[in-house]
Amino acid sequence: MSTSTPVDGRPTVTPHGRTTGAVWTALALVYVVWGSTYLGIRIVVETMPPFLSAGARFITAGVLLAAVVAWRYGTAALRATRAQLGSAVLVGLLLILGGNGLVVLAETSVPSGLAALLVAAVPMWVVVLRTATGDRPPARTLAGVVIGLAGLAVLTSPGLSGAVRLSGVLMVLAGSVLWSLGSFSASKLPLPGNPFTGSAYQMLAGGIGGVVVGLLRGEHRGLDPASFSTASWLALGYLVLFGSLVAFTAYVWLLRAAPLSLVATYAYVNPVVAVALGSLILDEALTWPILAGGAVVVAAVVVIVSTERRKKKQ
Repeated sequence: MSTSTPVDGRPTVTPHGRTTGAVWTALALVYVVWGSTYLGIRIVVETMPPFLSAGARFITAGVLLAAVVAWRYGTAALRATRAQLGSAVLVGLLLILGGNGLVVLAETSVPSGLAALLVAAVPMWVVVLRTATGDRPPARTLAGVVIGLAGLAVLTSPGLSGAVRLSGVLMVLAGSVLWSLGSFSASKLPLPGNPFTGSAYQMLAGGIGGVVVGLLRGEHRGLDPASFSTASWLALGYLVLFGSLVAFTAYVWLLRAAPLSLVATYAYVNPVVAVALGSLILDEALTWPILAGGAVVVAAVVVIVSTERRKKKQ
């Protein structure tokens, strides 16, 4: 069973459909598009300021998503209580400004594939947060966290050895922790009943926050849009349209149409896609720490996701 959103914007419970061609198409979109966003970010920040470009991306995506919600469900679906709006703003700041923003900033010095592998540790941090708040995950889940921490230790070695900037590696790790905190908070806070509405407000809050941080960092000083490359513009458009709208819509639809155990596989497919694209398109080096540490982290995420799936079935 899963939560879906009918025309009036209120969640109802419906049974999962079978694994149809549409399900596999939507899953492929989430696999490839979300896995490719790390490559897109890396291309954007080659010539564009990190926080201002990320802020513009999410403000644009938030406005477009809100317009789609109003067109599809009616303007009433955009209504939210003060508590719901406040929760959406907080989650948006944690996820988009903190989580995504630090990753964007880090990718000015960290390869996109390495960033994706470090972010793949998000399920591990969620388990840590659950444990800290009194939950008792199964021993197998905790073992997956320990294995994943070992993989992260290997993945940070390029920063310790000077192959990449250690500050960038630490920023990605901090971003993954903030993303985990935002994801964890979203499950505890009151959010708008329509998930698309909540996401639109989160994108707008995070995007505005990104612009504010970018201005505080002075990214606007001497800014010359004429110096932005065509590749950066195309990558930014790709992130808005496909990364923030198409793949997200496919993901929300999958939560209603496919088994959660199948949908959750994106968590360990995305980093593999990101590493492959970074190597093929940007010629990013596949060093032994990236290959070995990445394999350990992905294996740990598989253990955690599969264990939690079995726990929920019981």
